[in-house]
Amino acid sequence: MSATIRTTTPEDDPALSALWQRCFSATHLARLHALDPRRHRHTFVARDGAREGIDAVVVYVPRLIRDAEGTPRRVGGIGSVATRPEARGQGLVRRLLAAAERTMRDEGCAWSLLFTGTPGVYRSSGWEEFGSTYTEGTLVPSPPRPGTFPVRAATPADAVEVAALHHAYNADRPLSSLRAPEDWAVRVPAWYRPAGRSLVAQDPASGALVGWLAAGHEGDCLEVREFAGAAGCLGSLFAAAGSRGRAAGLTRARVRLPAGPDVRAALPALLTDARQITEHVGMARPLHATPESVRATVTAPGAVHWYGDCF
Repeated sequence: MSATIRTTTPEDDPALSALWQRCFSATHLARLHALDPRRHRHTFVARDGAREGIDAVVVYVPRLIRDAEGTPRRVGGIGSVATRPEARGQGLVRRLLAAAERTMRDEGCAWSLLFTGTPGVYRSSGWEEFGSTYTEGTLVPSPPRPGTFPVRAATPADAVEVAALHHAYNADRPLSSLRAPEDWAVRVPAWYRPAGRSLVAQDPASGALVGWLAAGHEGDCLEVREFAGAAGCLGSLFAAAGSRGRAAGLTRARVRLPAGPDVRAALPALLTDARQITEHVGMARPLHATPESVRATVTAPGAVHWYGDCF
């Protein structure tokens, strides 16, 4: 029997959660899905009436993302894509992407964005890869001299100041998202938990927050995922993150920050042999925007889509 393509209803939520649990190790997809009050209109599933449950799912998440000039545009993020093993190879994701594309166009999305390690199905549906770089190397073997800025673990009480730092730091940054309060309440903690992996730097005189760094463990590697704040405190945050990594037995680090002069100047506080690596996990598809404008956004200097804004 041919699978039916449709949007979901609240009654589908248990089956969706079961599919994600079966296909992914991540446990927070259902919580992120619940952020969108129009999620059922934006969730596309394939279902074969001969089987129980859902065969495949594609979720479209509307986000405001800054373009090459820093202007926020409505963008359709594609994520939480899953197919049960026994239903693979039937072209279900391709059909679901076509349904999501129609809705994104109807809702005025300028373009669509996704991240994947398996680009084939998306490429054949009109999404094109773009490159991004990160810096990788060996952790400095011993703690550098204490930084100028006191550093401590972030707490929930820091949320308002951290959000303000993030907004100011990314005010004109291409490919960055405008985070809403619910993003800070659910999306960011889901990607960056436990909360203690986020660090804040304080002004030594006033105690005010001047920087925030999100870092986590990826296997045997410390992964620095995000920074916001004054460039001068980045070395202190790097040093503190490196100390935590060494204490956990890690020997290497990966820094997913735009490789500008401020980041390069601070790297010696974290790495001994920093080198840049290019990857192609981002994919974009023009909808109402021109291909040229989308390409200008994803390739702009300093463009980055932060880990905590993933779909």
